[in-house]
Amino acid sequence: MRTPDRPSAFTGDSARDRYHAAYDRVLGELWPAPVDAADVETRAGRVRILRAGPTTGDPVVLLAGAGGNALAWYRYMEPLARTRPVLAVDPLGEPGRSVQTRPLTTGAEVGGWFTDVLAATGAERAHVVGSSYGGWTAMEQQRGGGGRVAALTLVDPGGFAPLPRRFIRWALAGAVASTLPRTLRHRMAGVVDNGVLREDGLVELMRAGWSFRRRMPVPPAYTDEQIREVSVPVQVLLGARSALLDAEAVAARLTGIVPSWRVEIVPGAGHALPVEAPDLVVERILTFPGRARAESSPPKHSTDRG
Repeated sequence: MRTPDRPSAFTGDSARDRYHAAYDRVLGELWPAPVDAADVETRAGRVRILRAGPTTGDPVVLLAGAGGNALAWYRYMEPLARTRPVLAVDPLGEPGRSVQTRPLTTGAEVGGWFTDVLAATGAERAHVVGSSYGGWTAMEQQRGGGGRVAALTLVDPGGFAPLPRRFIRWALAGAVASTLPRTLRHRMAGVVDNGVLREDGLVELMRAGWSFRRRMPVPPAYTDEQIREVSVPVQVLLGARSALLDAEAVAARLTGIVPSWRVEIVPGAGHALPVEAPDLVVERILTFPGRARAESSPPKHSTDRG
């Protein structure tokens, strides 16, 4: 796999401006809570953060997957912000309002820019929620010794198995289906097993993002020892029909090597778990790790495929 030699970027100023116009439109239409936008400087570029909720307390920090940004979490902001500060991040290397200024070639470099974000926002005990590639980013931040994190929620995360060909087919099928008229696209969401296709605002961003050239490292599969290096409480939510992971195999592996982790397979959900089961994911975020510490039983490992 080729190592990125340039930062991710839009193909030109007009492409960037069109995307930003779509971004602002979707933000205005979907965002349910008052939000403050802030930019912070990191070692690899400027990062846009959308803040909501109280101004004090330990924050929940949300990291979207490849091709996504803070707006992917719009359903999460209001319920989480009732009791906690919430920071939704436009990740470096993905289409959004962050600007990458240097190549990111390794997991350590990806985790490094995120450590800079946590430091710049004053987070000391963040609950980091990472979906897909965002889950890998969160893991790399912890493995790099970045600190500032009290708990991780990983939602169908990258890095826990080699990237399968079926995931590439799933992503391509979603991209093709996104071009269809709205009614047909919604029907195709079930056919290609991708709930994002029912999210009109996010699909608008997906289409606008075709002018973005993503240059990011592919997560290698973690060894057992690398997984054991993570010392904070972790919960992993897996889509039973995930195109990225064999949920049962990953759950069995994690339960065996890190029994303190909470691992759950979500029936009826695929890799687009954050948009297919937002109420469940919000509930798991709000009750972890407090509830897990009170339980005497092993981490939950459901094998119901739905």
